[in-house]
Order: sequence, then C-alpha cells, then structure tokens
Amino acid sequence: MQLLMMIHGLLLLVLLSATEAAVSPTSHAKPGCPDSCGNLSIPYPFGTRKGCYLNESFLITCNHSTNTPFLQYGDIQVLNISLDGQLRIFSWLARDCYDKYGWLQQSSQYAWHFLSIFTISWSRNNFVAVGCDALAWVIGSLGQGSATGCLSLCNTMDSVVNGSCSGIGCCQTSIPKGVRDFNISVTSFKNHTNILDFNPCSYAFVVEDGMYNFSSLDFVNLRNKERFPVVLDWAIGDTTCEEARKNRTAYACKENSMCLDSDNEPAGYRCYCSSGYKGNPYLSNSCQDVNECEDPSLNKCVFAKNCVNTEGNYACFCPKGYRGDGLREGGTGCTAEDTAEDKQSLKTKAIIGSSFAISLLFVIMACALCGIQRRKINELKQKNFRDNGGPVLRQLLSKIERSAEKAKIFTEDELKKATNNFNESEIVGRGGFGIVYKGTLNNKLVAIKKSRVMDHDQIEQFVNEVFVLSQIKHPNVVKLIGCCLETSVPLLVYEFIINKTLHHHIHNEVSGSSMPWKTRLKIAVETADALAHMHSDAPIHIIHRDVKSENILLNDDFQAKVSDFGVSRLVPLDQTQLPTLVQGTFGYIDPEYFHSGLLNEKSDVYSFGVVLLELLTGEKALSSDRPDKDKSLAAFFISSMKEDRLFEILHERVRNEGNQEQIKGVAELARRCLRFKGVKRPTMKEVKMELEELMIGKCLHVEVRTDFEETEPLLGPPTNFCSTSVSIGPDSTKYQAALQLESGR
Repeated sequence: MQLLMMIHGLLLLVLLSATEAAVSPTSHAKPGCPDSCGNLSIPYPFGTRKGCYLNESFLITCNHSTNTPFLQYGDIQVLNISLDGQLRIFSWLARDCYDKYGWLQQSSQYAWHFLSIFTISWSRNNFVAVGCDALAWVIGSLGQGSATGCLSLCNTMDSVVNGSCSGIGCCQTSIPKGVRDFNISVTSFKNHTNILDFNPCSYAFVVEDGMYNFSSLDFVNLRNKERFPVVLDWAIGDTTCEEARKNRTAYACKENSMCLDSDNEPAGYRCYCSSGYKGNPYLSNSCQDVNECEDPSLNKCVFAKNCVNTEGNYACFCPKGYRGDGLREGGTGCTAEDTAEDKQSLKTKAIIGSSFAISLLFVIMACALCGIQRRKINELKQKNFRDNGGPVLRQLLSKIERSAEKAKIFTEDELKKATNNFNESEIVGRGGFGIVYKGTLNNKLVAIKKSRVMDHDQIEQFVNEVFVLSQIKHPNVVKLIGCCLETSVPLLVYEFIINKTLHHHIHNEVSGSSMPWKTRLKIAVETADALAHMHSDAPIHIIHRDVKSENILLNDDFQAKVSDFGVSRLVPLDQTQLPTLVQGTFGYIDPEYFHSGLLNEKSDVYSFGVVLLELLTGEKALSSDRPDKDKSLAAFFISSMKEDRLFEILHERVRNEGNQEQIKGVAELARRCLRFKGVKRPTMKEVKMELEELMIGKCLHVEVRTDFEETEPLLGPPTNFCSTSVSIGPDSTKYQAALQLESGR
C-alpha cells in the first residue's frame, strides 16, 4: 500500500510539471537567460548578461534594486522592445528659463543622447519646441551631419491655439533619417523680454508621434517634465539581406524565417517569422507553425471543427452530407447534397415531362460549367496573388501599426465595381505604359493604373516599391492608396487629382495665358521639393526618370503633385548610378544618360530644368514650329541665352508680371540644370533652396551668362514627332517609341 501511494505521488508530480510546462508562455530570450527586467520583456538578440545577447550593442543593463532597464551602461531607460525592429525609450527634455529682466534662472539647454547602434525612427517621432521665444534644433553627433529644427514665437497668450504646433507657441518638424547619437539644443532670441504676457521658458524634445498634444498650460507644466517616450529603430549589422546571407555563420535569421532590409539609415536587416509561423526568428527552431484551426479568426473554414492544420498553413473540408472546399471566403463553401427524396422527385418529373428534364439537364450542365469556371477564376486569382508577391506584401503591411499609413490590398471585384467593370467611359489616360481609369472607392475619387506588362523577375522590387511609396508622406507627391494583385498584371490605386496636368495649363491656348508668374514659380518650388524628398529623404531613394510637365498634376488650388512612377527606379544605398535601359520622353531626357545608359539623380535635375523652361517661355519641350536647330526647347533656350535674347523668348505674362532679377535667377538656375555633365548640375535640394529664396525675393543681382565655357551638346528630337517616349538599350539599334501616358493620377 505504501509503495502504491509513492507511485501515485510521483505520477501526480509528473502530471503537474507537464501541465505547468504546457501553459507557460514561450520565452523569446536565449535559453538559460533572463527574459525580463521589471515589466520589460527582453527578447534575443537583446540580453542582460554576457552570452545572452548577440553583441555588446544589444546589452540591456538591469538595475535590480529598482527593476529598471537601461541601454547598455547609460541612463536611457528602455520602455519596450519589439521583434519588429522597434525599441521605445525615455528621451530627455532640453529647456532654458529666464526672469522678467532677461537673466537666466534655470537651464538644461542641451540634452545629449547616446544610442549605440540604434537609430531614431524618422517615421514614428517628431521634434517639438514649445515657448514664445524659442529656437530649437536636434543634430546627430559624431559627425553624422543630420539636423533639423524649428522656431516658435508669440507676443500674447491670445495668439496661442491649443492643439496646434504651427509655430505660434509651439512648432513641430519631422526627424531626418540616420540619426543615432544626438543632441537637442534650445535657446531664445531676446531672453523672453519681448513677450507681453511674460512666459519664462523654452522647451525642446523628441517625442513619439501621437504622444504629445500641445496646450498653453505646458508653458508652465513642462518646467517639471523631464522626459518623453521616443521610438528607436534597430537592425542587425550594417549590410543588406543579400550581403548577410553570404556569411552563413554570422547570418542572424534562423529556420522558417525571412529577411527584410531596414528602411532607416545606415544599412542593416531584420528577421521575421515566415507566414504561418510565430516565434523569435533570431533563435534556432523558435519560429513554430501556427495552428490556425485553434483560432477561428486565423482561418476561413465554414465549420471550425472541419479544419486540418498543416505545416505553415491549414486546410478546410466539408462535413458528411455537404460538398465544396469548406472555405467561407474565396472558395465554394459547403452546400448540402441532394437527398434521396429529391432524387426520386427529379426522376418522377423527368418521366412526366422529358422535354422539361432535358431543359433542366442543360441548365444543370450550364450551372456546373459556370461553377467550374468560377472555381478556375478563383484559383487563377489566388495564383496571380501569390505570383505578384501578395503574401510578402501582406506580411510587410502588417508591420505598420498605424492603419492610416498602410497601402490597402484591393480585390479585383472591388476595382471592377469602382470603374463600372473597367468601362471605357472611365478611361482618363492611355499610353505606351498602360491605361488609367477613374473610379470611386469609399465615396472618394481614385485613379487606377493598369500597366500593359509586368516583369515577374522584378516582383520582389515591385513589392518593396509599393511598401515604400505607400509610406511617402509628402504633400507634393501623388499618394499611393493601394494595389490589386489578383490580376495577371498588378493594378495600382492613386489619389485622383482633378485639375489636369501642368502641361495642359501651360500649353492650352486658354489656360496657358491665364497662369500668373507667381503661380508658375510656386509650382516650380513644390515640384523641386517633391523630387528633393525622393532623392534624399524618402525611405528608399527614388529616381523618377520621367520628369515632365505631363507628370505634374495640379489640384484645385494649383498645388503641384508629382505622379507616374511607372519607370522610376529605387537606388540602393551603396550606389550612385545605375546601368539601365534608357527610358523617358524626348525633349526631357538627360543627354549624358542618353549616351551612357548610366542613370543617376542628376538625370531628374536635367528634366526639371526643361520644365522650368516651359514655365518661363510657355513653349513645348519639342516643337516642329521652330527651326531645325531649335526644335528642342533646351537648345532654343541655350542659343537665346548666348545671343542675350532671354527676355524676347519669355511668355508674355512672365515678362510683364515677373521681377527681372527674379526671372534672371530662375533662367540662370535652369541653365545650370541643363549642363551636359551631370556632376556640374546642382542637386534637387540645392535647386529647391534657390527657388525658395527667389520666390521670397531673397536674391542678389543676377548676371545672365551669354558666354559659355563649354559646348554642351543637347539631345535632339526624333525625326517622327508622333512618338514622344523612348526606351533605348546600350545594345539596341532601334528606338522603341511609345506614346507616354497623360492621366489624372
């Protein structure tokens, strides 16, 4: 009896241990290592002691007396660590305070932050300054050169608006890319002595987007505030996924995982569990299959119990007495089979009326064929979705927490409904690269672009491009709303710009004569701002490759919107120029790119220079009405500048309304953009800054050059003026011309 009781006790102990192991959550820390500090969960590659982290940069120091975690050996408190590549910390606030006589009373004008390898998230934080006499800036240390800042002023409290950070009492700006160790600084112009409602302090801080809402009470309350939450980006190493895979021993992504390049600077990569798996992709055998059948929200089976889990996926089936594939969405579902009574009734009806039975048979056959056809169509849609990179894009979009930033993946049926089944009456643009339809989604007008061809070898680049373009937050770039991947060629959905193109407003006989000089100059500044953003500030640098007045759309307020990224190229961080098939539009193509086939950001600068000429002269980029040597607007402009005939070729409104020094400044800037050698052209950021200074009248006396140190050959027009777009390869002997798309995207 005593032996039986001992055996029973041992069995009970084993059962309790197994139950405890079954219900305990899976740790994301390295085996044998602490997985938390206070309330913070610490997943590998992070760790609190040697052997528990990937390298020294991922060390989390835990103050065990207060259960408070810090970055490495510093004083920056860690709030949260996400395996998606984000890390939240507390960031210090900078301030300076004065008395009514202008004497400094309290100051911590500088706040230094040392972040090791981590980078401030450029898309999830803002830089804020608060005060009525505040000039603040944040700058990357260690010679990084990334900096931004803003100015906040106000004379009385009545001028301050709660919730607004537009520069009166509070100002706000975005964070540059690539900022690691950084310093926040704040100062004042007149030590707060010129403010009628005296407010003694100025403040500056970096804060997570959505975690700060300005109030006039903050002029006092922030005096006791020490820190704000900030989101950091982290990645593995300083190489891309492709380079990291070459060194298998150092490659951090383990079994059942995928690798994606970091969207911040400098380079690095992150690992994610593949679709259908969950766990820690940095630990061996951690990404385990998800049992979709246990959670009805993870599967699309009609009956929850008729679900079979498979490795990385699941399958549905119908119960006895039903037929179909068991899917409630995207499939045939489950339909009850005919009963014996129904069959007997059918036989009776067939005997009574053979003609009716034959007709019914034909109907059944037709329905069956329709069902088979529908299933084939659904299978084809699913195949197209997979072939066009749908699963990878869906995985990428799921990493974006804020739904407002996500590009949506539409079904083909949704876009058919939006365009009345792609009715020809909804076509707003047609050309060699595709067709653009006008449609309505959620009571909003959209432009739906359907390309003619798709290179399926570039699917990974296409998916990455959609992911990047959907996150571009710039007022002068047409916003990508989403895409449809169920068709053989992906469809792209953009916001619809209703006021036609800049080309229409310049060259239309009525609109062209009615556009004032100030409007033309504003459009030039906004277009330059958009191109400068794509060249240097976007998540991945983009060369547009087809800058022209037809691809600059205007809204009701004549705000410029750069559009049509159909031939654009993404520039790897380690390359300054790309060997490509020459594409673009005659009259706008960079001659150096045309002759060498090497694409770089200065190619867009040349094309923008031609757009400046259109705004100045009202002339088309190519025209058969001009003499042979001047058919190219660039050639016509250069020859006119050499002959000191600038003001003779200007558009009448430009000549009558514009300030002569201002016009000379724009013309001289256009001439520099049109230099044959790309290295001698300014960058788009420099072009934008010069145009902004010219627009506000901040320009010195400008001498328009009529003597040129170099002969700059310009790309002449094609002999056939019906073809305005070109695609020319280094080994090609023929122009492959195609009419360029003019649309309402």
